[in-house]
Amino acid sequence: MSRIRLCFDEDAMRQARVVALRARHVGVFTASESGMINRSDEQHLAYAAGAGLASCSFNIKDYAMLHEQWTAAGRAHSGIVLAPQQRYSVGDQLRRLLRILNRVPASQMGSRLEYLSHWGP
Repeated sequence: MSRIRLCFDEDAMRQARVVALRARHVGVFTASESGMINRSDEQHLAYAAGAGLASCSFNIKDYAMLHEQWTAAGRAHSGIVLAPQQRYSVGDQLRRLLRILNRVPASQMGSRLEYLSHWGP
């Protein structure tokens, strides 16, 4: 089973989360590392899709809308994971992300929209 790799946009690329995921051997890329600072959400999604990465963001409204638009247009992406910015601690975000990563293979994440709220205890 190939594991999902993640791409965090500018809103979600908090260092503690990235370091914790990398310590658990998760492939994580940030907007900063990818040269995607000050780009639109659609550009972030297109970059992640082209690189085979699932997009992670706190920007629920815009990414949910992009998911709908891309799906309606027949455009594929590599998955989107969304969470409200201040609802979960970094530890809780990490646990929920790891549940997704450990239960959903990369091959099944394509064009899928997941909310961290569905992956709780």
